Amino acid sequence: MPHSSIGQGYATLPSRFYARTQPTPVAAPRLIALNRALAGDLGLDADWLAGPDGLAMLAGNHMSQGMDPLATVYAGHQFGHFSPQLGDGRALLLGDVVDRHGLVHEIQLKGSGPTPYSRRGDGRAALGPVLREYLLSESMAALGIATTRALAAVATGERVYRETPLPGAIVARVARSHIRVGTVQFFAATQDEPGLRALADFAIARLYPQAALAEQPYVALLQGVVAAQAALVARWMLVGFIHGVMNTDNMAISGETIDYGPCAFMDTYNPATVFSFIDKRGRYAYTNQPTVALWNLTRLAEALLPLLAEEDTRAIDLAQQALAAFHPHFHAAYFSGMRAKLGLVGEQDEDETLFKTLLDLMEREKADMTNTFRALGHAGVLSGQDVAPTGLPASFGPWLARWRARVAQQGGADWAARAQAMVGVNPCYIPRNHKVEAMIKAAVEHEDYAPFHAMLHVLATPYVAQPGMEHFATPPGADEVVPYTYCGT
Repeated sequence: MPHSSIGQGYATLPSRFYARTQPTPVAAPRLIALNRALAGDLGLDADWLAGPDGLAMLAGNHMSQGMDPLATVYAGHQFGHFSPQLGDGRALLLGDVVDRHGLVHEIQLKGSGPTPYSRRGDGRAALGPVLREYLLSESMAALGIATTRALAAVATGERVYRETPLPGAIVARVARSHIRVGTVQFFAATQDEPGLRALADFAIARLYPQAALAEQPYVALLQGVVAAQAALVARWMLVGFIHGVMNTDNMAISGETIDYGPCAFMDTYNPATVFSFIDKRGRYAYTNQPTVALWNLTRLAEALLPLLAEEDTRAIDLAQQALAAFHPHFHAAYFSGMRAKLGLVGEQDEDETLFKTLLDLMEREKADMTNTFRALGHAGVLSGQDVAPTGLPASFGPWLARWRARVAQQGGADWAARAQAMVGVNPCYIPRNHKVEAMIKAAVEHEDYAPFHAMLHVLATPYVAQPGMEHFATPPGADEVVPYTYCGT
């Protein structure tokens, strides 16, 4: 893969951190999508990637010079139950590239065949989950939310066998790091303190270089991860995103959204919404995501205790102090985001009540989350000139009056400018689940990728209303609702 700087930074860690594994070649690879803009940002030759040699690399049929495929080992709490060894069962790190800003990114193939960590699995991915991950990760990036990115999607020309035979595919994804909370847990569980220290040093150098300058670098690392995850989950909540499976092995310490399995965006606002079919008790429901994030970070802090201080009591105290910052970080990011979504300038004590009242109204009226906030960003609604604004129930009237009064208190009454600012943070388009499922069905059953590419195009500019694309902003009808999504493993 032509690039001035290809390496495998993770391979500088001791060999017990990974297993060197070659991808399993596939029969008839075909390029479904190539993210040319991302390739350009990473200094990669998009034309080469789209050609036969690039396709062979993206399919796992031939590795380019400088690539040293690795499957990384990690542990993890899955629905609260600890598994001491998991690992990349169907993914391989290919190597590092440096983007135009000088930041290092890892390229990984997902669905490239079995590894020593496959646990009797085939190491493959079905087409549907690959298209979901590509679409949702790129949608998240366009929304301005930290995430892994999709570089390419490749059909393998082979079948994978789940409940039924399905077309296989591979996604090439890019991340600042694929180190998970579960990665740290693995070395803590095996009581491998040298390995734990080596991993922490690598993470600091790659992701949190400012921590190296701190008096207590490992404490600063924990503080950095806590702040990054608090900001990330707040951003999820502001757009109604539900990850679906927030296991510790699905939480990246980089603060990027990772592992798009049974994830989805809410249509009707309901804080108890769950999308994962296997989440019977709602552990990972929309409203529980901040609580689960802190629970996961507590497991991270426990794993890092040997590095935080020599004395156990001092290490625990430092960990608790770092974890105590989660809620302030989360609330600051969430309330700042809500103020922006509602066009509010400055802070007032009653703002939190204003937010809660709106959300309670939305829940009671079964209002569409995305469209409600988008409607509020119309100048006529903001100024009160639209007595019965489209999409907002009459019961919103008293709240609208309170909101308009609050808006007018600071920043004057330049309704058009305020509305424009609101439109810039309230998306018109999200990857609505019924559209995603219809896109997957077209691709899987008919090899029709037109819906996939159409959605990808619209979601690339989610804050801009596009003529003729209104159906992408329309909530599902009663017969279109998709109540559950599946991991696809």
